Amino acid sequence: METAKAYFKSPWRVLIYLALVVATFLWLVPMLTGLVTSIRTFNDILYNGFISWPKEVTLENFKTAWERGGLSHYLPNSFIITLPSLALTLFLSSLGAYSLARFKFKGNNLIFFTFVGGMLLPFQVLMLPVFKLTDWLGLYDTYWGLIFFHTAFQLGFCTFMLRNYMRTVPGEILEAARIDGCGEIRIWWQIMLPLTLPAIAAIATLEFTWIFNDYLWAIVLLRSDKLKPITAGLATLQGQYVTDWPVIVAGALIGTLPTLLVFLFLQRYFIEGLTLGSTK
Repeated sequence: METAKAYFKSPWRVLIYLALVVATFLWLVPMLTGLVTSIRTFNDILYNGFISWPKEVTLENFKTAWERGGLSHYLPNSFIITLPSLALTLFLSSLGAYSLARFKFKGNNLIFFTFVGGMLLPFQVLMLPVFKLTDWLGLYDTYWGLIFFHTAFQLGFCTFMLRNYMRTVPGEILEAARIDGCGEIRIWWQIMLPLTLPAIAAIATLEFTWIFNDYLWAIVLLRSDKLKPITAGLATLQGQYVTDWPVIVAGALIGTLPTLLVFLFLQRYFIEGLTLGSTK
């Protein structure tokens, strides 16, 4: 108790904690507003406005969003796109990061800076070239077109992060494995990947969130309603003249559950991922 009192004697610390409490509250306001909206009826919002306490509480909006809103096939589509993209990204980036981190060859830095430079390209610059390329390859309006794009575009960030982490692994471990007769593929699979598992888990958390929540490329590379992920599918619930906001918000909350669960289960690795490579 005495330690706590001494800790809060500094006025700056008190101000910092108050600022953090206010910032947390402001961050939670949209989520709480969305939760309240999702359990209100359309007539309640129509007559009383958004800024009011619900006169009638209902859970029918979630059922409507799932059945009539099409989330029953939009949500599986998101997993069909996200999981292969994530697996391919981690597989290819771990191979590239291992090569760039543990081998010295001509062009090593050039390849590495190419990956880093690709991270700096804005999405808007790539829209037309990517659209034309997927159309020319016959991948437009297919799952694979979106999967290959996410894989290619996320490789830069994943390779950059994993390369920095793999450089911290002691070289003596790898040399001992080579002396024992291990090939490079076996070293990568049985030694390097287990040692970099915290980094891979952290990056997987970030990548799952980014790919699952993508909206722009889902509407650029997909046209068929039956292929759209949940982010693009929710946009189809908005009518031209009347929009049932409680149903849309309820669908959006359903769509946030997978990323929220992934973060809760892997939050320790996620926090590590925020500072990955900061001490090297």
